[in-house]
Amino acid sequence: MVHSSKKGFQTLLLIVVALAAMASVAFAFSLPGMGKYEKVKPSGGNVIIPADKVSDGKAHYYKFTDAGKEINFFIVKGSDGQLHVAFDACDVCYREKKGYEQAGDKMNCLNCNQKFAINKIGAASAGGCNPSHLPAKYDGGKVTIPVSELKAGARFF
Repeated sequence: MVHSSKKGFQTLLLIVVALAAMASVAFAFSLPGMGKYEKVKPSGGNVIIPADKVSDGKAHYYKFTDAGKEINFFIVKGSDGQLHVAFDACDVCYREKKGYEQAGDKMNCLNCNQKFAINKIGAASAGGCNPSHLPAKYDGGKVTIPVSELKAGARFF
């Protein structure tokens, strides 16, 4: 009987430890600047990301650090075949520091729950709760983002 009780306690302890580990991973991925952002460094005044790395239809999140401030952005390929680049913030909800998550063919604001078609993310959809446009160039199999454009979005973060 004592042996069975000890084994039950060990099983319970293992379950508690496993749940705590899963909760800490989930919590880390939900904090701004932790988990989901890959750090990028400039080269020659630009941040360059291989297009094939972000062409799978999934949102890819990055962070650029300038003078200790993390500037977050994402790149996602739309069903229109284009790569869409935006800050992980908007003019309206940026103070909450929640950003966006992908929900199928839309990006969902994690603060106000508005959904935005990926294919419409860009310069033409500026303002409001839209993902704030981040100018970038696509050529030669790469996405090139000028550091000056990243720094211009620092106000969101």
